[in-house]
Amino acid sequence: MPTFAWTERFDLDLDKLTAEQRDAFQASVRQFVEDLQRGSFRNGLRVKGVQRASGVYEMTWAPDGRATFEYGPEQLPGEKHIGWRRIGTHDIFGRP
Repeated sequence: MPTFAWTERFDLDLDKLTAEQRDAFQASVRQFVEDLQRGSFRNGLRVKGVQRASGVYEMTWAPDGRATFEYGPEQLPGEKHIGWRRIGTHDIFGRP
């Protein structure tokens, strides 16, 4: 099972989401975890690198819902570690 951490900024962004948006994000994270364990992401999550932000990736969790993340050093042997950076709408790409 992958491990996760998040930035203070992610926490602040998360607090701004509605309960419905948080639920949608959590459902997407379940798919994200399955895909991490399988070794490839499903098309619906649209995981890709963020332009002009080396090592930062984005995931789509709703039509206008995005979350950015980066891979970090393993916390558990053989398991990916994800650092969530931002969450919200396309507006987060000003500072991913």
